[in-house]
Amino acid sequence: MARPLMAGQMTQEPQDPPPPVLLQARGLTRNYRTGAVAVQALRAVDFDLSRGELVVLLGASGSGKSTLLNILGGLDRPDAGTLRHDGHELTGASDRALTLYRRDHVGFVFQFYNLVPSLTARENVALITDIAADPMTPEEALAMVGLAPRMDHFPAELSGGEQQRVAIARAIAKRPALLLCDEPTGALDSATGRTVLQALATVNRDLGTATVIITHNAGIAGVADRVVTMADGRILRESRNATRLDPAEVSW
Repeated sequence: MARPLMAGQMTQEPQDPPPPVLLQARGLTRNYRTGAVAVQALRAVDFDLSRGELVVLLGASGSGKSTLLNILGGLDRPDAGTLRHDGHELTGASDRALTLYRRDHVGFVFQFYNLVPSLTARENVALITDIAADPMTPEEALAMVGLAPRMDHFPAELSGGEQQRVAIARAIAKRPALLLCDEPTGALDSATGRTVLQALATVNRDLGTATVIITHNAGIAGVADRVVTMADGRILRESRNATRLDPAEVSW
């Protein structure tokens, strides 16, 4: 039998359980050699990413951000450490297994848009939807990033921000669990960059896609659930935002 509450005693509201971990990295180490010079790009990095989380990864050039992103996305392998996706070990996976991981679970957005110039926006997105297991239509993906009226235009007929949003639509059309963005606003002015950030925030919110955004622009950090700062191949510090900033309010 439940005990009656005493005077002044307060009940506690049940808390939602934390979202499950999608990616878990432990001790990631990556070394490169340039001629006779050895470079430690990552030094025993631990990193977790939860389902639906939006993380901004900050740091100067050479801090290890892109190397970490490439390993998380299966584009590169660590020299030491482990990486698990949804409980499945990726560290010793074959090349074919990593290809399937990238194809089925990961979307990539880079600073430069890598669109096929002879194809329309719709056709660029269809390059992904034609090979994905459970894709959106190109029309759905382009509408999600606000480009429904521009889907039959060629890249040369689109602004830089519009081209980047086509690249985002292409990345998310396969409904990936993970979206990795390396300096997605690096080549854009502030107004256009905010529009691109809004598209990424919409994808994260509406699809529940766990998203990592690499940037050197500390002003972008406010849009994230969590901010991770790197230096010299290590995670220097982490912080969590109490509320996420609307991309329209970002200071450039």
